[in-house]
Amino acid sequence: MIDSKLPNFRAMSPAQRLSHIAQAAGLDDAEHALLARPGALPLDTANGMIENVVGTFELPMAVAGYFQINGRDVLVPMAVEEPSIVAAASYMAKLAREAGGFRTSSTGPLMRAQVQVVGVSDPYGARLAILKHRDELIDMANARDKVLIGLGGGCRDIEVHVFPDTPRGAMIVAHLIVDVRDAMGANTVNTMAETVAGRIEEITGGKVRLRILSNLADLRLARAQVRYSAATLQSKEYSGEDVIAGVVDAYLFAAIDPYRAATHNKGIMNGIDPVIVATGNDWRAVEAGAHAYASRGGRYTSLTTWEVANNGDLVGTIEMPMPVGLVGGATKTHPLARLALKIMNVKSAQELGEIAVAVGLAQNMGALRALSTEGIQRGHMALHARNIALAAGASGADIDWVVKKMVAARNVSVDYGMTLLQGPRDE
Repeated sequence: MIDSKLPNFRAMSPAQRLSHIAQAAGLDDAEHALLARPGALPLDTANGMIENVVGTFELPMAVAGYFQINGRDVLVPMAVEEPSIVAAASYMAKLAREAGGFRTSSTGPLMRAQVQVVGVSDPYGARLAILKHRDELIDMANARDKVLIGLGGGCRDIEVHVFPDTPRGAMIVAHLIVDVRDAMGANTVNTMAETVAGRIEEITGGKVRLRILSNLADLRLARAQVRYSAATLQSKEYSGEDVIAGVVDAYLFAAIDPYRAATHNKGIMNGIDPVIVATGNDWRAVEAGAHAYASRGGRYTSLTTWEVANNGDLVGTIEMPMPVGLVGGATKTHPLARLALKIMNVKSAQELGEIAVAVGLAQNMGALRALSTEGIQRGHMALHARNIALAAGASGADIDWVVKKMVAARNVSVDYGMTLLQGPRDE
């Protein structure tokens, strides 16, 4: 059984950390070696993934620790360039263990394919005509993917949305509701939409234009909940009650103000996107769905909620679309994506989505806690100091020395780093 606690992990060298994770996750020698060397994505593989390939681009890959999700310890690989993200998520996951960690759930893996129909003078009549042929259209769609049907998936239903008055006249849009199982589902639903397009034209007498999935995956939701007691959140400078009040006030700011909500939700995605990238999934699709879902009520608002329970505990929740897969695309072709999934020990796309939103909730809590107490820059800049030291020209043993000096002086800047490097070493 995996233990996600990573004590003293920050003090280890990258090689020591990798050895620990390899042992904890049961990686074999070849998998250990693959993670240990740069350029794990072969150029020939990259050339087959996209067009016009000239090389590969690497991001730091880290592991967030301490996550306990539905009673199971989970090590979470994250690929990201920004400092403080992994540390904040891990720390809030560590505090969450006091109350049992994160509780998650999700809906089935349902995706929508949209078939746009124009040139109809009787859009409501056309809608009913499509629905009359519902079973026929579902059978047509399912005939194109016997493998998916064999796995228990397939087209489940058809919805028809009417837009009676657009600048181009009436428009109707048929939605194929498809259970894509452990796939992200884009190719599957796109193929199904194209398969039924001609028949929909015959049924309606209209002209089909677009036949493509929707990234507003509002039928494919993942949810997470976490609880923190005041005693858990207490620090030397702030009482736990003050921290809880500050977090709730910060959340309410995002709930009512779209300018704040944009940054608030970006912080949530700071946690989610690195998990999506590390597993080879489409982070742009997840981002698009997240922000569209945050606007579903007619205005842009927070993806999370933070409230105070009857006993005074802080309770956080998140619910959002999570269209991710374990099969197909880069998830299968990128060797490190496959290793990331093995490290997490996930068995389904739904489980992966639940882990991702738990990390997003932890990241959000870390940001709100910092913002409502000492401010975001104090902790963030301390963790950012290594990047600043490198930018100032530090190398080798000088890096740690410059970092220590900048943090002590609370002056984490390239200019100050260069000044330190040009001066004497006092220790």
